[in-house]
Amino acid sequence: MKEKLFRLLASALALTMVLSGCAGTETEVQSDTTAASETDQQTNEETAESENEIKDLVIYKLINQELSTFNILYSQGSSDFQNLVHLTDGLLEANKEGKLAPAVAEEWGTEDGGLTWTFKLRDGVKWVDVNGQETADCVAQDFATGLEWVLNFYKNESANTSMPIEMIEGAEEYYEYTKSLTEEEAYALTAEEGSKFREMVGIEVVDDHNLIYHCVSAKPYFDSLAAYVALYPISQQLINQLGVAGVKSMNNENMWYNGCYTMTSYVQGNEKTYTKNPLYWDTECKRFDTVTFKMLESNDIAFQMYDSGELDYVQLGEAQVNTIAKDPNNKFHDYLVPDVRSHMSYQFHFDFNKNNEDGTPDTNWNTAAANEAFRKSWYYGLDLTNYWKRTNAVDPLACENNFYTMEGLIYTSDNTEYTELVRQELGMAEKNGKTPVRLDKEKAEQYKQQAIEELTALGVTFPIEADYYIVGSDQVALDSANVLSQIFSDCLGDDYVKLNIKTYIKSSRNEVLTPHYHSFAISGWGADYADPQNYLGQEMYGYDNAYFSTGYSYINEVVETPENKELLDTYKEYTRMVEEADAITEDLDARYQAYAKAEAYMLDHALVVPCNYKVLWVLSKIDNDSKINTMFGCQNSKMKNWETNVNGYTSEEKGVAEQIAAFVESNEEI
Repeated sequence: MKEKLFRLLASALALTMVLSGCAGTETEVQSDTTAASETDQQTNEETAESENEIKDLVIYKLINQELSTFNILYSQGSSDFQNLVHLTDGLLEANKEGKLAPAVAEEWGTEDGGLTWTFKLRDGVKWVDVNGQETADCVAQDFATGLEWVLNFYKNESANTSMPIEMIEGAEEYYEYTKSLTEEEAYALTAEEGSKFREMVGIEVVDDHNLIYHCVSAKPYFDSLAAYVALYPISQQLINQLGVAGVKSMNNENMWYNGCYTMTSYVQGNEKTYTKNPLYWDTECKRFDTVTFKMLESNDIAFQMYDSGELDYVQLGEAQVNTIAKDPNNKFHDYLVPDVRSHMSYQFHFDFNKNNEDGTPDTNWNTAAANEAFRKSWYYGLDLTNYWKRTNAVDPLACENNFYTMEGLIYTSDNTEYTELVRQELGMAEKNGKTPVRLDKEKAEQYKQQAIEELTALGVTFPIEADYYIVGSDQVALDSANVLSQIFSDCLGDDYVKLNIKTYIKSSRNEVLTPHYHSFAISGWGADYADPQNYLGQEMYGYDNAYFSTGYSYINEVVETPENKELLDTYKEYTRMVEEADAITEDLDARYQAYAKAEAYMLDHALVVPCNYKVLWVLSKIDNDSKINTMFGCQNSKMKNWETNVNGYTSEEKGVAEQIAAFVESNEEI
């Protein structure tokens, strides 16, 4: 249970001072010559490091990762966070070890086990315009204004509401209140003193530098939410200046910034430039003078640009890793390094209310997807090893995922990792690094035959056609889809399921998901805060802020029929189990065990099918070990305190040379 962290920080600082004192005493006995020699050596090393550092970084994003909004309060997508997290800071951030660290709040804590949380904001945090000119102080009131925006149905359209509704007193009531208003009435609401928001919601703005949140019950993990956008700030002065509609559609030129950088140029689908914020509060951190993001159609193009020196980082696919690793004369042979492991857990998400492209219901698919035996034939039957190779050719089983919640998010009091509880509930074997442990061909065949019998009786025709969409301009995505298609053919049979690879132009959300064209989508979730609720809550039935229920499976839209009653009953039971787990607040071990039972229930009924973790190999002039690496929040992309080397980093330096050599040797034996 977390008490006042700033007390711990003060203790750590005192300890550092004591250790420094001991070191100083030791150096006093050295001769002046020795001391001078060591000083000169240190200066030379620092100069060499400085000369090798990159000042103006150039990296890339794929075209389908383009921004969808400049309003970070509205976004729930990783593609947006990879851009916007550099521009706006919240109360807390994370360090490279994945631990919470001060940001706009320099001190924080709880005195009552998580029922009440106090954040003390630092002096001198500024809002600036695109040119780095000061526009206002960033103060406690801005965080109240940000929360009002998030909880206002007409301003934020339910985005990012599930977390504060679950945790903060009065948040759900205020959200429902705004839904009862007209748009004009809701737009006029503010978080100022004496407002309806301050009357209803458990947030106190004590003064410019002190903010208090009141939780609905003890939430010992609440501070982890302070590193996520649901609690981010916005200035009422900016809202007054642009208007609510203007904030919704704001761009890089008229938004306000309090983060590491401002976005000084933006050409949609082409390029964007970040420039160091001259008034950033963290004056000691390391930042780049500029960072240029190139928007590219594929990783193949990115590799060509890295090869020609135009980029400082590139993710590698299976073919590139094989080519480089197996050729000692390849100029990049010694530079293969692992990327930071993504904090996303990816699953197959079924669409239970699919439409054909003419807008009519795809009854054949919907009936099949509602059948549990059909879904469980996928769960036990799909050997995804070759699909994982597309991400990690060196060690594909590192991508094996058997759970819904991301590994490493939380631990019990005896240091048991949460997904281990889920594994035990499922009675699943431990990973062995050689074969997928979930794979069971005998069970898969039994469920296949059961599904064929049950679905034939309901008028379903075979093979069942499954529409899977990829962005049309990405050859790597097409190659991966073809591998997946072969897996379906080999593991399930062409007579049973036929995978149709279809394409969209730019936006999967607008072109595929919203019109309900997908049979399934492979999509992941990264935790917004450190608790299983943030994962399992996204699949709950009947909740209009459950991300996957409302935007992927569309289970809330399914009208009950005899064919899908079992599916709906399963979702309702799962939702009941999650609600019961969330009600346990005093005993975290009991809470996690209850969530593990709910997650195991979800997986045992194959409401989703776990797919993969993303563990990539890259060529990089950025030290990936210097990046933020946390399993919650939106901070991992933040370009702050990154170490760089113009010459790149080698496999030897990163301790993976032997692993790559073993990979090459094993492939030669084959």
